[in-house]
Amino acid sequence: MAVSGFNMHDNLPKLPVPPLRQTFERYLLMLEPLLSEEEMDHTRKLVKEFLNPEGVGDRLQRSLERRASNKENWLTEWWMQSAYLDSRMPVAVYSSPGVVLPRMTFQDRQGQIRFAAKLISGVLDFKQMIDNETLPIEYLGGKPLCMDQYYQILSSCRIPGPKRDTVVNHAIGKVAPTHITVVHNFQFFVLDVYNSDGSPLTVDQIYMQMEKIWNSSLQSNKEPIGILTSQHRNTWGKAYNNLIKDKINKESVRAIQKSIFTVCLDAPMPQMSEQRYQSRVAAQMLHGGGSRWNSGNRWFDKTLQFIVGEDGTCGLVYEHAPAEGPPIVFLVDYLVEYMGRMEVVRAPMIPLPMPPKLRFNITPEVKKDIESAKQNMNIMSHDLDVNVVNFADYGRNVPKAHKMSPDAFIQMALQLAYFRMYEMCCSTYESASLRMFALGRTDTIRSCSNESLKFVQAMEDLAKPVEKVSLLDKACQAHVEYTRMAIHGQAIDRHLLGLKLQAIEELTSMPEIFMDTAYAVAEHPNLSTSQAGAKTDCVMCFGPLVPDGYGVCYNPMADHINIAITAFNSCEETHAANFGRAMKKALRDMRSLLEETAKAKQ
Repeated sequence: MAVSGFNMHDNLPKLPVPPLRQTFERYLLMLEPLLSEEEMDHTRKLVKEFLNPEGVGDRLQRSLERRASNKENWLTEWWMQSAYLDSRMPVAVYSSPGVVLPRMTFQDRQGQIRFAAKLISGVLDFKQMIDNETLPIEYLGGKPLCMDQYYQILSSCRIPGPKRDTVVNHAIGKVAPTHITVVHNFQFFVLDVYNSDGSPLTVDQIYMQMEKIWNSSLQSNKEPIGILTSQHRNTWGKAYNNLIKDKINKESVRAIQKSIFTVCLDAPMPQMSEQRYQSRVAAQMLHGGGSRWNSGNRWFDKTLQFIVGEDGTCGLVYEHAPAEGPPIVFLVDYLVEYMGRMEVVRAPMIPLPMPPKLRFNITPEVKKDIESAKQNMNIMSHDLDVNVVNFADYGRNVPKAHKMSPDAFIQMALQLAYFRMYEMCCSTYESASLRMFALGRTDTIRSCSNESLKFVQAMEDLAKPVEKVSLLDKACQAHVEYTRMAIHGQAIDRHLLGLKLQAIEELTSMPEIFMDTAYAVAEHPNLSTSQAGAKTDCVMCFGPLVPDGYGVCYNPMADHINIAITAFNSCEETHAANFGRAMKKALRDMRSLLEETAKAKQ
């Protein structure tokens, strides 16, 4: 149903502030599998103090409720700042997710340019729905979802600041941008993608323009100005102010920021064995492979960057502040479908002007900043351990046949894999969409529960298969229940964050509950996970949230599961390939368990 998605969020419910006592009951339950009895006792005392009628809890809750009545969404602005814009870590690896698309058959520049031209045409086709506000509204369980994020991903860009970044969206300005940026061999070009009458260029026209760009950027020894955007945010903030002191540089940077999106024409990467191929491409999407490969062929602050390699690799990387995975996945599915059915329209070739190259004046100071960015990027790219697992035994079909939620089932496999490797369970983060509410972003599903702990312990015990299945079922049920709570705005993580930020805003002393070790444990997810369910056989990936943790993103297809696992090499305890093996074993064991007990029943 093509109801316009844009002003739809006027009619959506507002994100609720959950009841205070409900949140703390659930907080204590969530901590039980993670803490000792002694630590639990201490936290229970603090919770009691916080909830005591003379305590600070009720006052902060009332302030939050007031904030909720005055704002369209009490959380979104705070979340955008605390989760993204205040963070000083680089966006590459630490924040921006990548998407690996299935490998293409081309191996040369003609194929690369042809593919990129079709892709650009597809994004412009998608953009038309956004411009005309005819994007079909998505529904979840019969309820309409907020479509606002779709209007934030084109023509937007992050801008570094000394203490906090900002995001600028040029789509809502007076004059909507009509160009994209193309980067090849570290050189940026402005490519106008609309004719003077406002119609988009045809694929043939885009191809011709891309060929001109390719041919006028053959030197591969240019300064990789884009690598500056991969730095620690304070470092980049200083380098940025220094860079744009020069008028020419400032105009070039503005042209990149204003562009609808960026296309990175990557140089071929070193040959890899077939089984390592996807892991290598996932790393290429996240960071470019290091300064001697494609890390300088990016502008990491740009919301959307499509990456097309000369060797047939393709995918994208996106800056996370304006949007979550689902709109990006929707766009990927849209593009793949568009490119599959696209008939090339032969149009009369009106000669088009050469796309201008963006000029940068590289002062000795800028050169020094680039050298430091190269060194840091090389350390960062060597530190990221990426392992893509294509689990081919089964997909959504198996849990569904046993009437279990595929997402809950995969999350229990993650719990089992982790428990087998470390003989303990850990704080686990799974993102849940809050798009049932106006301007909703995400909350956290806490996949590690008392129920999941009982299940993983039983799997390692000599429990009877029937008991194991019953515990798996209970664990999956608990996960489904938590997910339902989360998407209806009743999870605990964002509420706790709101209470904490409210305390900071009111300049009261920080409540003890947020200074407690238990809170630090909860806030340190060794497993940071997300389901990015696409129709396309692709996989999304992102770096770990903590130095000693894993980032796990999975796309459950009907008969297989794509899983991307990341860890840091600098942490001796974590190992992406070992975790991948543990994950495969867990999925296999869980299936055998289900089949064994099903047979016994017969």
